[in-house]
Amino acid sequence: MSQMIFVNLPTADLERADKFYSSLGFTKNDTFSDENATSWIIAENILVMVLRDEFFASFLVNGDAPVTGTGGRECLNALSADTREGVDKFVADALAGGGAVYRPADEPFPGMYQAAVQDPDGHVWEIAWMSPQAMENPGA
Repeated sequence: MSQMIFVNLPTADLERADKFYSSLGFTKNDTFSDENATSWIIAENILVMVLRDEFFASFLVNGDAPVTGTGGRECLNALSADTREGVDKFVADALAGGGAVYRPADEPFPGMYQAAVQDPDGHVWEIAWMSPQAMENPGA
């Protein structure tokens, strides 16, 4: 069996978060969704679990607490896009779903086009496309 990744994120408002992740075209996994959490399938082996703050906190130890909103960042979730247009569509879909632009689209390196959005709870999702030529000649 292939390994899978589950990105677990706290949310202050599960319904608002569900609208956002649905707008990105992710598929809701009803088997692992209930009143405390929603499971979203990004790809076959990549899922995001959005958990109400209180439920998320039940998995934490040592006095740790869920973090949402703006301020410090512990991680940037990054996904690939098949095309430059896919990057722009992801950003547009995120905005339509209640998200916000975190970093506008740009081309920091020749052949790499990227942007980043925030979900309604402030979690950052990067999206990037790399040209086949850039993938063959990294750093060139």
